[in-house]
Amino acid sequence: MKPKYRRVLLKMSGEILGGSEGRVIDSRVLRDIAAEIKGVREAGVDIGVVIGGGNICRGREASELGVERVTVDNMGMLGTVINAIALQDALEKMGVVTRVQTAIRMEAVAEPFIRRRATHHMEKGYVVIFAAGTGSPYFTTDTAAALRAMEVEAEVLLKGTNVDGVYDSDPCKNASAVRHDILTYADVLERRLQVMDATAISLCMDNRMPIVVFNVLKKGNLLKAALGDSIGTLVVEDPP
Repeated sequence: MKPKYRRVLLKMSGEILGGSEGRVIDSRVLRDIAAEIKGVREAGVDIGVVIGGGNICRGREASELGVERVTVDNMGMLGTVINAIALQDALEKMGVVTRVQTAIRMEAVAEPFIRRRATHHMEKGYVVIFAAGTGSPYFTTDTAAALRAMEVEAEVLLKGTNVDGVYDSDPCKNASAVRHDILTYADVLERRLQVMDATAISLCMDNRMPIVVFNVLKKGNLLKAALGDSIGTLVVEDPP
């Protein structure tokens, strides 16, 4: 099957890597995610990845300890680098050439983010993992993912979660929750749906970047999303 997209950007929270038991990094989940990414690359789709750092540093918990916001955000950005390096290791053990680029310079462990270098890597078939968010406090990794998607000219932003789309209420708490198949950016912003933060949604809306929200933990789902199959919830400006 011919892929619908030439290049995609996958965004995952750090908690995804922690698994159901809430570990810092669950090795099984890490390997499974790496295998899914490998499958996308083997299908001929360029893929970049942005991972959060919530499994290592949770802002709310740090704030309760009296740590100021800028410091908390800096800690979180460093947490994303740890996750990125872990995913790089898992991918390279599977024979996938991978590069980690960071928004905060730390050449001893990763390349600095340079847009042209990132796109060149992806053209060569490498998986590029973008770490350290935007490099600035007050911006989430959701916003970083939207920004990187635009910069590397991805055709879709894939938001990998532990549920199979966007619901009208929390499906973990409400068995009657209804899943949305398609939403507009305006729907998400006006109804304050938990898709991505408002800055990320606005950035995608301004640049007409479609978002697909899906369960990344289910085997085969990432490949389906990258190929353009109907899966999860699609967020666009004008529903087809």
